[in-house]
Amino acid sequence: MTEDRAFLGVEHSALRQIWIGPDAARDRRAEAIAQASALPPAICAVLARAEVAPDAAQDYLAPSLRALLPDPRGLKDMDRAAERVLRAAHARERIAIFADYDVDGAASAALLLDWLGAMGHAATLYVPDRIAEGYGPNAPAMAKLAAAHDLIICVDCGTMAHDALSAANGTDVVVLDHHLGAETLPPALAVVNPNRQDEDGALGHLCAAGVVFLMLVEANRQGRAQGHAGPDLMALLDLVALATVADVAPLVGVNRAFVRQGLRVMAGRARPGLRALSDIARLDTAPRAYHLGYVIGPRINAGGRIGAADMGARLLATRDDAEAEALATRLDLLNTERREIEAAVRASALAQAEARGGDAPLAWAAGDGWHPGVIGIAAARLKEATNRPAIVIALDGETGKGSGRSVPGVDLGAAIHRLVREGLLIGGGGHKMAAGLTVARAGVDAAMERLGALLAQQGAGAPGARRLRLDGVLMPSAVTPELISGLEAAGPFGASAPAPRFAFADMRIEGVKRIGETHMRFRCVGGCGTSLNAIAFGAFESDLGPLIAAHQGRRLHLAGQIEINFWGGRQTPQLRLDDAASPVSDR
Repeated sequence: MTEDRAFLGVEHSALRQIWIGPDAARDRRAEAIAQASALPPAICAVLARAEVAPDAAQDYLAPSLRALLPDPRGLKDMDRAAERVLRAAHARERIAIFADYDVDGAASAALLLDWLGAMGHAATLYVPDRIAEGYGPNAPAMAKLAAAHDLIICVDCGTMAHDALSAANGTDVVVLDHHLGAETLPPALAVVNPNRQDEDGALGHLCAAGVVFLMLVEANRQGRAQGHAGPDLMALLDLVALATVADVAPLVGVNRAFVRQGLRVMAGRARPGLRALSDIARLDTAPRAYHLGYVIGPRINAGGRIGAADMGARLLATRDDAEAEALATRLDLLNTERREIEAAVRASALAQAEARGGDAPLAWAAGDGWHPGVIGIAAARLKEATNRPAIVIALDGETGKGSGRSVPGVDLGAAIHRLVREGLLIGGGGHKMAAGLTVARAGVDAAMERLGALLAQQGAGAPGARRLRLDGVLMPSAVTPELISGLEAAGPFGASAPAPRFAFADMRIEGVKRIGETHMRFRCVGGCGTSLNAIAFGAFESDLGPLIAAHQGRRLHLAGQIEINFWGGRQTPQLRLDDAASPVSDR
């Protein structure tokens, strides 16, 4: 099957998507994996999509951190950074940690605070205020920290902070970051960043917490060489997993092992902050990557968006149950407030972008009074609604602060860097999938027009229906807890590793029930009489809900993810619907 041939003949679904199934080459890979491993066809299809070799299937399903962990010394400046941090810890020097205000920054800071705490040493935590100070190190903060500390460690920031790091007044600065770097490095003792211009990019998929973890691996190695036993790093993988998923880092290579192992650590509920936040969020199952990205992550981010910037890092680092409960409660309330603010900005941004037309390579919006703390989420929603890179800008006075999100295959961070070099932006930076910027009010239109042109060169906004990629066809009788468990072993799923999606052909729709204002449940029945429960979240916010409701007792092609529904002490398989379409014979 080729890319231009619609799967099951679906060229225009309820959500106006063309369904794309596996091509012939992928089918052959899946068959080869099945012959070598005796795994179910559905699992083989997912492994084939990931281009797993037939003889490597079992190893892929059980990723080993020992096997996948790269040598930290492969990153430039790593030896120097680890040696300086280790020396400061042993000598009880005064250490400050300057962290970004998002989940990656919070987790990175907590990693260092945990590691230092296990060595009986403490550090000063500094997280800049998003509105008053903006992203990354600033000169006044660095000067103040330098006056009272011997070492400053910048995490998830610092690579582009040339002027700010110059203000450290001779105090050693170590940068542990992953954002795209410029041709020149800032004045620091060490800049460890897999996305430096002089790196080969082999580890460019790491988030900042992954970089920090590798530095701690190297610090422990150097410590052992000196006769010192280092802290247990495996217990810190819950933080690395959280940051990897929340920062939308690609779930490939060592990132898969980080998340798989980290979820196991998190399931042990040993970290007071994550335990308290999970309880407040009413998580009553073992955590999955979905929970990190959509349940835990947003709550930790809420502090940096509209509350005290350091709340997330303090929650993740605390060992006090009472403090954890208080911080988790406050973050949960802030997250509710954040959702309300974000909804208003999102609606205005979407209306503005739609008014500009739907054929441009970039969806963007700018407005006065928009809260800078929610523009990143609004950009993500705008991207999802338009299937294009998106920028949302909060204007204040003569400047605006913007946040952007991209789509696979379009490097937004590189384009933002180019606009800075061309003088169209005051500042900006980021990585492939997310970036931030500062722009003069008078220059917004010109900057966005140029950005759109650069993104168009990468294929953004190309004409054609959106594609829903599917891994094959299943019958309801094939959907068992064992199959779902096997598919989960092929994960975790997230950025660059989409969750498996399957089509269910010619399903009879029964038992349609509306849930609240927008959701629905129903039952789909196959030709041999076996059935599968299904749920469709937000179905009535689109044409999907009305289509399902109108087809009760009739047949539809369905597409979605299979999962276990935990309810009332029972575990039953269900389909989480993503799309539906009428069979060709009914059109």
